[in-house]
Amino acid sequence: MAKSFHVDVVSPDARLWSGEATFLVAKTPEGEVGIMADHEPLMGALVTSAVKVEGADGAETVIAVHGGFIQVLENRVTLLTDRAQVAQGGRGAAAELAEELAAAAEEIDTIL
Repeated sequence: MAKSFHVDVVSPDARLWSGEATFLVAKTPEGEVGIMADHEPLMGALVTSAVKVEGADGAETVIAVHGGFIQVLENRVTLLTDRAQVAQGGRGAAAELAEELAAAAEEIDTIL
């Protein structure tokens, strides 16, 4: 059994998702990064994309994020994003949902 680490996905409004994972894939401006237990400390930007979390229980959760930041420290991964939503239907559906979140954010910025 693979060693697990803790993941929190948070936005200014609430904690969107929290749990134990064995693997996480997120997209940064430099490309995709895969995280496993005991990963080196890391801080980076997130781009609008799908984040895949393989849970310690074997379940896969895919989360659409609209930018933000990722921090990896002492077997804890924190994704801080202004907009995120758990997606149904895999990474393709989550990527589409992330683009919708980005479009909604741009619409709000235009109004303001």
